[in-house]
Amino acid sequence: MSSKLYVGNLPFSSDAAHLRTVFGEFGEVVDAVVITDRDTGRSRGFGFVEMANDDAAQAAISAMNGSDLDGRQLTVNVAKPRR
Repeated sequence: MSSKLYVGNLPFSSDAAHLRTVFGEFGEVVDAVVITDRDTGRSRGFGFVEMANDDAAQAAISAMNGSDLDGRQLTVNVAKPRR
């Protein structure tokens, strides 16, 4: 399993620091990024979180997938590699 997670349906107010805080409850967060629109700079509603190990990643998926964050139901799963 990979320790890089896709986080979808993020509230548009979320930023990388917020992701680090939320996912930090499940283990060390190596990297967190919220994808933004290149023209407006607004969040596109998804991002990626890289956990330090697979156990922390699995714990985060189990706890956060389907959970509510600021009124939005998150989708959290293993990130697919870029093509």
